[in-house]
Amino acid sequence: MRYAIRGPRVGPTLLAAAVALATVTACSDGSSSGPGGPTSAAGTPSSVTSAAPEPSPTPTRTYPLSTAPLTVPAVRAHEAARGPGWRPAPEAGVVIARGSEGLADEARLLAGELKIAYRGAVAARAGDVELALGGKGAPESYTLTTRDDRVRITGPDQAGVFYGTRTLKQSVNGSGAMPEGTVTDAPAKPQRGLNLDIARKFFTAEWIEARLREMADLKLNQFGLHFSDDQGFRIESDTHPEIVSAQHLTKAEVRRILALAQTLHITVVPEIDSPGHLGAVLRAHPDLRLLNVQGVPRQGAIDISKPASAKLIDELLREYAGLFPGGWFHVGADEYQALTVRSPETSYPQLATAAREKYGPQARVQDLAEGWLNDRAAVVRGEDKVAKAWNDGFFRGGVVTADKDIEVEYWTGKEIGARPPTEYLAEGRKVVNLNDEFLYYVLGEPNQFTYPTGRRIYEQWTPLVLRGTTPVPARYGPQILGGRFAVWCDLSQSQTQAQVADGIRMPLTATAQKLWDERKPTMSWEQFRTLAANVR
Repeated sequence: MRYAIRGPRVGPTLLAAAVALATVTACSDGSSSGPGGPTSAAGTPSSVTSAAPEPSPTPTRTYPLSTAPLTVPAVRAHEAARGPGWRPAPEAGVVIARGSEGLADEARLLAGELKIAYRGAVAARAGDVELALGGKGAPESYTLTTRDDRVRITGPDQAGVFYGTRTLKQSVNGSGAMPEGTVTDAPAKPQRGLNLDIARKFFTAEWIEARLREMADLKLNQFGLHFSDDQGFRIESDTHPEIVSAQHLTKAEVRRILALAQTLHITVVPEIDSPGHLGAVLRAHPDLRLLNVQGVPRQGAIDISKPASAKLIDELLREYAGLFPGGWFHVGADEYQALTVRSPETSYPQLATAAREKYGPQARVQDLAEGWLNDRAAVVRGEDKVAKAWNDGFFRGGVVTADKDIEVEYWTGKEIGARPPTEYLAEGRKVVNLNDEFLYYVLGEPNQFTYPTGRRIYEQWTPLVLRGTTPVPARYGPQILGGRFAVWCDLSQSQTQAQVADGIRMPLTATAQKLWDERKPTMSWEQFRTLAANVR
């Protein structure tokens, strides 16, 4: 039988029912043996005057029907079976199927975690875990079969097999075993992750690596790295060393982070936000600051009417596109201060003039900003990256429209001229959910932000809830690529690195559950929280 699992079910003994042995001893004629000797079915002593008694039959072991392994996120489907399940034993090992040698890293990691041997590309034997590539299925999907004291994990790609090893690891951590039967599993959303602001608050490479390991066990696959803002520029630069903050990651540290992320099937997405949030860059290039008609600079804003501004930012985009091997680059585009005044054309006549010269007499400052976004997206596209940008960098009613292939990272509906999420979706755009109502962990809780809780995410949020608490119509679901839980460090000294790690642990865990399976969980929050502590 096949059970669809919306959330792991927790009982007093968690997984014990899935692996317990029930031994039943019975005689073939229905009689039983007691301390007084053999008896007949009627309960009277049997005769022993003639033939020797027949030997008692061998006891037969039977097993209860298995239940799904208890993991975070929950597996989506489990086909139950009767059997003892699988437990790591001293003679057990992790092996790779023939033709699947590319899974060596995954196999070595799992062997170390389960404290059993890694034996390489050899035939599986009783007690082993075998990893194999092959079969049909969605990206990142896997099948995990437990039968005859063996576990076999297969998937169409390495990421899927890796996620199968996370399921096995968690089940063993929680119960000591993997239950009999077959798990069929795949994520609901292709982009599932964590966003980290290291521009306002510096985080060490070791702290970031610890979060990557935590993410991997939760089957999260995308790590957004916001490393440039008004407060700091936090990665070593070869093209513009003058902009780099004293506290920063070296490129060697970044490469170490990237190497770990690759083994954990996590893509790191760099972000250089422009044309706003460039204060750290502009401290070294004050001639590029945006000045209003009175000659007053706006915080973090670059003057996009100057060709030198585009040249500087494009040099940085190309430099870091070469450092980060993943398929995305975030180009920001949010909160450009020129567009927060009553009349941008009056306050910034140089921008208004540049807009008309480039896009025609009807063009406004918002068109110049939209053109800036398209130009930066073209730069990263030329480096084989897909551009991401914040939703408040996409404007309605202008001469210039944002390119359709830029992914909309939806975070707020509080900006001037706010557009509801359905406008982006109705235009056919692809959207990623970073709803600031649920998914924003802002240090110090400024501007009416409060620290999000795992319980609220678990019970109220889904990827369809892009803004506030109201979901968009379900028909738009396929356009919503996923989401990321975001850490922003506005009041950077409000928490230490350790406090941040502790504070985001359960909110990130709940986010992972809802991105892997967006259906309403059947497990209560208290059960889920207990399970998360038990399996990780």
